[in-house]
Amino acid sequence: MLKLTKKADYGLIALRHLTMTAGRSSSANPRTSASAAASPRTSASAKDIAEAYGIPLPLLSKVLQKLARGGLLISEQGTYGGYRLARAARDISALEVIRTIDGPIILTQCFTEHTGCDQSALCPVREPLRKVHEGILSLLKNISLSDLASDDMQIPSIRPTLANIQLTSPSSATPTGISR
Repeated sequence: MLKLTKKADYGLIALRHLTMTAGRSSSANPRTSASAAASPRTSASAKDIAEAYGIPLPLLSKVLQKLARGGLLISEQGTYGGYRLARAARDISALEVIRTIDGPIILTQCFTEHTGCDQSALCPVREPLRKVHEGILSLLKNISLSDLASDDMQIPSIRPTLANIQLTSPSSATPTGISR
């Protein structure tokens, strides 16, 4: 089953929250409030985010620390401290977030590990699965935090990638002398 880990899910939720927070502060009119002009809030604390989405604070704190170590967040100390995006939201992809939290995305081990597989010479789905894997990575790479924060996010097309997948017929993968 393909699914995000809870950590990756919580990381994406938190980064979307920070994207929305940064968007609100950059679009706010500084003349409307003297305190807003003096200290625009572009960061949020782990506690604020955890409470807003019902996420366990200890787990979210670890995820945010990992994202900060990975260079996606900046941790700020002080009265208006918390976490903020290290780069523009449009420059941070969902793939980068997931890899920072969970490491490499692996669909199947036959093309990600260099250990031999007894079936690799005869496997009819190895190459198609490699292309599906590349399609998933490409899709995630092309979804930015800005996209995730948008109410009208367009779903990127993956049809060109999938159209190039050629399935091997079962007869071409059958060794000589063995019938199916």
